[in-house]
Amino acid sequence: MSTEATTASGVTTVYQVTGMTCGHCEGAVSEEISAIDGVSSVKAVAATGQVTVISAAPLDEEAVRAAVDEAGYELTGQA
Repeated sequence: MSTEATTASGVTTVYQVTGMTCGHCEGAVSEEISAIDGVSSVKAVAATGQVTVISAAPLDEEAVRAAVDEAGYELTGQA
């Protein structure tokens, strides 16, 4: 089941990320994903490991994976 949804504000995708434990982790992941072209909003929640991304168009999952890796965490896929 895909967790992508298209709305007037863009495409919302929820990713599962392992290794986040605190607010600093959430900020690091959010900052790296926010740098991807077309991303308008990122909300990372350490307690669930879920990162909700709103973008103008569907994102290349490898670009998201690279951003999460750069922040020091692991993308396990879409939630």
